[in-house]
Amino acid sequence: MTGTKAGFIRHMGSVALAALIGFGLVAGEAASADDTPAKQIFGKVQLPTNSAPNPIGFYAKGCMAGAVAIPTDGPTWQAMRLSRNRRWGNPAMIQLLETFSQDAAKLGWGSGILIGDISQPRGGPMITGHASHQIGLDADVWFTPKPAQPLSVQAREDLPFTSMLDKSKFLTVNATRWTPTHARLVMQAASYPQVERVFVNPAIKKKLCETWTGDRALLGKVRPVYGHDEHFHIRMHCPPGTPSCKAQAPVTAGDGCDKSLAWWFTKEPWAKPKPDDKPVKPKFVTLADLPKACTAVLAAPAASEQSATFGTAYVAPQPQAGEAAVEPAINTASGDLPDGGIPVPRSRPALQ
Repeated sequence: MTGTKAGFIRHMGSVALAALIGFGLVAGEAASADDTPAKQIFGKVQLPTNSAPNPIGFYAKGCMAGAVAIPTDGPTWQAMRLSRNRRWGNPAMIQLLETFSQDAAKLGWGSGILIGDISQPRGGPMITGHASHQIGLDADVWFTPKPAQPLSVQAREDLPFTSMLDKSKFLTVNATRWTPTHARLVMQAASYPQVERVFVNPAIKKKLCETWTGDRALLGKVRPVYGHDEHFHIRMHCPPGTPSCKAQAPVTAGDGCDKSLAWWFTKEPWAKPKPDDKPVKPKFVTLADLPKACTAVLAAPAASEQSATFGTAYVAPQPQAGEAAVEPAINTASGDLPDGGIPVPRSRPALQ
């Protein structure tokens, strides 16, 4: 980590919260909108809190304070779909992506990586696309290398995804697209100790099981899940010193090339609802379903996009007279964490 980045993370603790009266008004407004889906509330927030980094709750049921944005362009990465405003994350995740992008380029993965969704400015549920990515510790990386000629903003909106599957066959990797470099890329992501899991399509997991000759213990961190044939999903452990972050159960021992993988190649995961099954009315997560600290996160003052962009030299602002730090309000409320369950369709397992 560079001195600038280390200083950035240290100084993020010197921050401010709106005056207590202002906090009460905003919190009251949030509480009065109990029936409003939380994704609509978090989806409207454009900037992160001006506070120390803090992941709150579970990957699929939480929020985050003190997010930073990865720059839209870097020497070995580009952020995609900028209009979504989802390039925000915990500083540990942003630093990991920068390191990974450099290692990917060394592997021969083009000139680096294309980064998809990380999280929204204050985390929380998203209007479209993900059940997780809520606490700044999840990130998507495309199965498309960064080209030598940087992509324009419009090209990043329009560039289609490239699936690694042969869609004419059941759960089969496309042999004309998948290469040993793809395999090395995924396994490089799994190699970092701070990475907890790497999610890929079951067909890709099977391909790795059949062909990977490196560390088989690392292969156990690569987990099969629906979709994820056009990108892979990196999930980090809760960073040290973040008691508000609810950890996921550890990955079971072994390489994962066992019955748990074989299940994906049966009919059960893909079974359609029976005609006589009653449709389940979707239940939208509200702010009341999230950790109480998320109300404080929504009420906290915002940082500017420039000051909260990772890797930019600046000094974090000091609290103003009459203002209190946001951390006490967040930490006081963060004891009420949700369980780790993820609402999913019938027969679909949680991200394992």
